[in-house]
Order: sequence, then structure tokens, then C-alpha cells
Amino acid sequence: MAMSEPLHVYLIAGEPSGDVLGMRLMEGLKALTGDREVVFSGVGGPLMSGSGLRSLFPMNELTVMGLAEVLPRIPNILGRIRETADDIRRLKPDVVVTIDAPDFCFRVAKKLAGADIKIVHYVAPSVWAWRPGRAKKVARLVDHVMCLLPFEPPYFERAGVNATFVGHSILESGADKGDGNAFRERHGIAADERVLLALPGSRMSEISRLVDVFNETIRRTTAIVGPCRIVVPTLESIANEVRVRTSDWDNTLIIDDEAQKYDAFAAADAAIAASGTVSLELAMAGVPSLIAYRLSPLTAFFAKRLIRVKYASIVNLILDKPAIPEFLQENCTPETMTPTLADLLRSGNVKQEQMAEIADALDALKPGDDLPSVAAARVVLGAASK
Repeated sequence: MAMSEPLHVYLIAGEPSGDVLGMRLMEGLKALTGDREVVFSGVGGPLMSGSGLRSLFPMNELTVMGLAEVLPRIPNILGRIRETADDIRRLKPDVVVTIDAPDFCFRVAKKLAGADIKIVHYVAPSVWAWRPGRAKKVARLVDHVMCLLPFEPPYFERAGVNATFVGHSILESGADKGDGNAFRERHGIAADERVLLALPGSRMSEISRLVDVFNETIRRTTAIVGPCRIVVPTLESIANEVRVRTSDWDNTLIIDDEAQKYDAFAAADAAIAASGTVSLELAMAGVPSLIAYRLSPLTAFFAKRLIRVKYASIVNLILDKPAIPEFLQENCTPETMTPTLADLLRSGNVKQEQMAEIADALDALKPGDDLPSVAAARVVLGAASK
């Protein structure tokens, strides 16, 4: 392949988080290739489309969750798998980048067996948490795995596939750049008024299990430390349902504007949050927090037998200690969480200790001098040149 020829990168994303990763990767590739033209094909959402991808079909066809939602759409999804694999074989790109969404992406990769097309998978499956045998399956399907966590590459290298730690995308989120003063002014919150974030999840199944527990925990906490303004950042798509479920909460503000999310974080004194990526966003924003989570009884039954790690929070996994307090399953109760949340709100020492430990974890998520998107773009370019 002559260097004057365009670089053809085929990307596949199946959900909004993948659309963000794909967009950043595309911009990283453009930055590294300079004057060389880069052609993008594949499947993506509005962000990737804005960076130059013409999606083969709407990405939201793949953004389905839950058995009831998936079953009626199986024939369409199987058809899209075939269509995507056929499109790749026809276009013969220099490299294919599959982004998360393993159920879809790995089925496409399987159909490309023998096609002599380089495949890089972005966001390593969590084989360190459960089903470690999946690493061998991944090794049979792709040529390289790009890992977001520093301890992930050895799991895949032992299975026989190249793996590179490229850093966590949260570092490019802007979570640490919110304007807390502007948020307080916008919503009439006094400078000396405590702000407590409540983040009971991004899916209604999570919210339904946590919202009442959060409410009672907050009620008990404010009885100890005094009044707080409760701020609930949520997604626009579920905001109305969240308003209904929190209608009996006291002194509560629902924020469904993504542009205000990090401003709310910057204004906050502490947070109670569902387990997930939001714990990293809070860490970046410097918000002391506790993590809470409840699975359905059936899911919890199987999870206890499959999951092989001690912690739910990535920060705690990296540090191998509970720097961020976790309250999971039977421990996720107002009685257990209230003392910790009260300490986070009123004790400067508790906040400082948590922030100091979090800083070490965030440093471990950096891939050296590069931004994660640029580190990932280097891997993709390397794969394309082989």
C-alpha cells in the first residue's frame, strides 16, 4: 500500500458510548496522518457521522437491551451482521475497528474469517471479572485488542492475541472542567449551600431498584448533617420517568441537560451513585462519593458464582482497596450507607483521603504522554500497516 493512497478505516459502534469512542478515534487518526487522506466506512452514530463516517445503517438498530427488547429484533440484527460482513469484504478496508458491542462485533468478525482483513477490537471484554475463557475466543477473532485498563493486556496476551493499554476514554470526557459557580448561579443555589448528587443509574431497571433506597439514605443523612440541595443528573430519554419516581424527594433538582452535567459535578460536595462509569467521572471531577448497587435476585445469584473480582468500582480495582466505599446487594441499605454519606458531607479529612487515593488511580489510567484517542489511533495505524 503506497503511502499516497487513502487510508481506509472501517469502524463499527453499536451504542452511544461507542459512538463517542469512535469519534475521538477518528479525530486521533486524522491528527496522526497529517496530509494523508483517511476514508471512514462502517456503522456509527451521530458523533461518528459528524467526523466523516457514512453509516451503513442507523446505529440505534443495535442499541437494544434486555431479553424482551432483543428477541423481536433478532432477525433484523442477524441480517445486519451479514450485511456488515459483506460490506467489509466488498470494500476491503486497510483495517477494521470494532468498538465494544461484542455480541454484534464478534459475530461480524467471525464471518470475516479467512478474508485477510486486520481487525482491532476497542474496549477489551472484562475477562478479568468473569468468564476468563472469553480471552481465547477473542484471540481467534481479532488481531489486536485495545484495553482501557492497565491490568488488562496480560489476560489477552496469554491467550495469544496482541493487546495494548491505550488509556481510559474518561480522561477526555471533560468531567474535570465543569463550572460549579455557574451552575449554582443558574439554579439559585447559595455558595454555602451543600449540594449532594444522587445518580441512581442510567437504566430504568437500575433506577427502580435504587431510587427508594437513595431517597431514604438521603433523608437520614440530611437529618444528621442538615439540609442539602439534591441534584439528580439524568438522561433526557428517561428524565420524565425519573421526575415521577423522585416526585416525593425534598429540595431536589432534576438535570437532564448533558451540557450541565459536569457543571453540577463541579458544584457538588458529595455524591451517592450507582456503580458504573459515573464513578470515574465523579473521581475526575473531584467529588467524594460512595457507590451503591443492587441486581435482581436471579441475576445476583448467578453473578456471585461467576464474578471473580472484589470490587465494582474501577478506582478500587486499580488500587486493590476500597478507596471509594461500596455498598452492594444486601449491604445497599439506608442503615449501612447513611453514616458514610454523612461523613463525606461533613468531614474534610474523609474527603481529602478519598481524593488523594483517587488521584493515584486516575494517573494509572493514563497511557503516557498521549491522549487515549491518540494512543488508540497509533495502534490502529500500526495494524493497518502490517
